[in-house]
Amino acid sequence: MAQQSRRLLQLGVLLFLAALLIGLAIPALAVPRLGVAAHLNGVIGALFLVALGLLWPQLRLGPAALHVAFWLAPYSFFVATLMPLLGGLWRAGGAMLPIAAGTARGTAFQEGVIATGLVTAAVAVIALCVLLVLGLRGRAGQP
Repeated sequence: MAQQSRRLLQLGVLLFLAALLIGLAIPALAVPRLGVAAHLNGVIGALFLVALGLLWPQLRLGPAALHVAFWLAPYSFFVATLMPLLGGLWRAGGAMLPIAAGTARGTAFQEGVIATGLVTAAVAVIALCVLLVLGLRGRAGQP
């Protein structure tokens, strides 16, 4: 459990660094507003991963649930950062991110990749939050 906690902290700092670098690249993207969306998703996801790494020892879940929660966390936040970045690079994403992408529309493949990534990231983060709520139930100090 301590190793998973430390790994979540490491992944959070890595995602924060990636988000900072994305922020520097915003002007170079075909759709800069999608770059801003990727940057913000990365910063918020990084903060959540760091907070989760600190919270991890408090969770009371079985080994299988902890394993699932551990992998849902980085998947959801890294993918949620990557999809708007891909949209910004491809000049795509208008189907799923119409406010940020505006009229930008990519090929069916590009839009499909972005949509699949965003939907699976959303499902993953919701499942993660359900597991976290279950893992934090009860009183502090109870086994």
